[in-house]
Parts: sequence; structure tokens; C-alpha cells
Amino acid sequence: MDKNKPYSVKQAYQELVHRFTPRSRLAQGCLRAFWVGGCICLIGQSVTDLSHLFLDLNSSEAQTFGSVFLVFVTALLTGIGVFDRIARYAGAGTVVPITGFANAMVSPAMEFRSEGWVLGTGAKLFTIAGPVLAYGISTSVFLGILYYFFRW
Repeated sequence: MDKNKPYSVKQAYQELVHRFTPRSRLAQGCLRAFWVGGCICLIGQSVTDLSHLFLDLNSSEAQTFGSVFLVFVTALLTGIGVFDRIARYAGAGTVVPITGFANAMVSPAMEFRSEGWVLGTGAKLFTIAGPVLAYGISTSVFLGILYYFFRW
């Protein structure tokens, strides 16, 4: 601080903010998200390929099986508290794949399970996923109608 210049409250506040603001770990967060998200996608693709090979599923059925597998495993890991630790470590790497959708459905249901099966778990199961499903289905119907009439 220069003694010849007047010292304002704004400058003092800016110095406090600069001193106490944690340093950004953007590169570390991006790296963690990249490798964990990549591993999740690798697991999903492996399950899809193995189900196509060993369960004699066609390509479409194998892809569905892989998605259902990832949703099930994520819901299970969320229920036992493991997925939250993975998500804290990896950040967006767990949100981007389909696992983020499963976690978004199960987490509120787990939080309100003490309210009972219907008003707790059942009602909260779709609090986050409900709007996503509603707008996703509505948009797909709208685009399907446009496609039907205009044949893009």
C-alpha cells in the first residue's frame, strides 16, 4: 500500500477478496472429469460390445442393454453412497454420461426415503428427472411431427 495515495474501502475489500479466494484448480478438474468420464464411457461400450458378442443381441438391443446397465449400476452405487464420492472427485465427468441422469433420479429419492415409499421415495424420484423427461419427450414429438410433414 502506497502511503501517498488515499486508501479506499473498495481497495481494502478487493485485497481481502484476493487474499481469501481459493486458487482455481481448473486444469486438475478437467483432467479428472476427462479420465473418469472416459472410463465410464469405456465401461458402457465394453458392456455393449460384450453383450452383442456373448448374449447374441443385435446392435440396437446391445446398446439398450449397455445403457440400462450403466443406469442400474449408478443407481446402486448412489444408493450405497459410493457414487457421490466418485462425483466429488470427478465433477462433470460423472454428469455428462447417462450416469448423471441416474444419479439425479436416485439422489432425491434417497434423501426423502424417511417420508415413506409413496410421498418420499416415489414422489421425489422424478423431481429432477421429471422436467427433463417431459421436455425431452415433448421436443421429440414436436420434431417428429415436423419431420413427418417436411421430410427433412
